[in-house]
Amino acid sequence: MKVENGKFYFIKDEFFDIFKNYNLMHNKENGTKRPCYFCFNDPQDKKIIWFVPISSKVEKYKLIYENKKKTRKKVYNFVFGKVLGKEKTFLIQNIFPTTEYYIESKYQSKNQDVKITASLKKEIIQTSINVIKLAKKGINIPFYNIIEMKEILLKNPCV
Repeated sequence: MKVENGKFYFIKDEFFDIFKNYNLMHNKENGTKRPCYFCFNDPQDKKIIWFVPISSKVEKYKLIYENKKKTRKKVYNFVFGKVLGKEKTFLIQNIFPTTEYYIESKYQSKNQDVKITASLKKEIIQTSINVIKLAKKGINIPFYNIIEMKEILLKNPCV
């Protein structure tokens, strides 16, 4: 499956089984799949795709964001924006890498790709890339080692 930057996808359960010690968010089923993930290709290695989960718990994350803003110049944990007309939180703090092998399907609404504005897409990707750069320097915003995960995937994309 060809992944398009800025589109939304679901990931296979198999991925979470392999990285179970990383405390990633897991797939949930309540008649609908969730979470879905905003995806973009790694700028340096096209085998790697970065997944950013989205959440409808906007108020919860806005409160956390405002508290972090009081002590930091820049908060990289979240980006807020609309998806299908509803406010969502893009959880940059829960970003992780994967490969095409682990993608289950594209998220669509009424048989159409779910789209966001170009400016929101750019903000999510830029914030995410900043988080990846910080992780390379040993400053982890995510709750797990995303650089180690990337290295594991590059050694064996189907782990």
